[in-house]
Amino acid sequence: MKIFFVGDIVGRPGRAALKNHLGHILETRGVELCIANAENSASGNGITPRLGEELLGLNIDVLTSGNHIFDKKEVLPYFEQEPRLLRPANYPPSAPGRGLLAGQTRSGIPFAVINLQGRVFMPAIDCPFRTGENLLASLAPEVKVIFVDFHAEATAEKQAMGWYFDGRISAIVGTHTHVPTADEQILPGGTAYISDSGMTGPHDSIIGVSKEIILPKFISQLPARFETATEDVRINAVEVEVNPETGRAVNIERFCMRVYDS
Repeated sequence: MKIFFVGDIVGRPGRAALKNHLGHILETRGVELCIANAENSASGNGITPRLGEELLGLNIDVLTSGNHIFDKKEVLPYFEQEPRLLRPANYPPSAPGRGLLAGQTRSGIPFAVINLQGRVFMPAIDCPFRTGENLLASLAPEVKVIFVDFHAEATAEKQAMGWYFDGRISAIVGTHTHVPTADEQILPGGTAYISDSGMTGPHDSIIGVSKEIILPKFISQLPARFETATEDVRINAVEVEVNPETGRAVNIERFCMRVYDS
């Protein structure tokens, strides 16, 4: 089976690109399960219930997130209404939402998606390694296809997570930095790995934000209101092919598509 993971969706340009092209991509590539990181889909920070519904209506099966997931307060009650929107599982238990979704694809293949967040150069939350371990132990034996979105800053922490879970999950894809890496591989135990999937949004920017705002900020160190850029929109994603009987990955490849109508 093929899993298509869409890298961090940034603002209106990223959403428009998916609205115009994702359906065709999924159909032509024969995708069985589509996952997308949506924590920056609302003007570059957070997500709202309306945008959650909009994205799920594009045949995205699961929405993952990261450290900006709670930026829009109106999303808090939405977690109880929509289990397909995940927040990192290693946030404290009192935080709204959940970090695991177990279900079946349209053809009946059991799967699980786990959302974790790193701690190096990130907010101090619970241990992602122990949290992931506990979530794996909670899954039913018949769930072989297990996908992890690891939202983290440090490449070393992402690599450590890949090696830690190698052979026990189907794929681990890094998010957060918005810059795609070229280290896609299948680890010895059969787990597909890449440090970062990149972003879906405007690339004539600094990780999605207008250059005219960020460059002066780096020079002056004065506060600035971030605004999402608009030009050179690309869909960055990762496609993973998994043997549904064993849960082992058999292929991983990067996907990048420039769009001109967003």
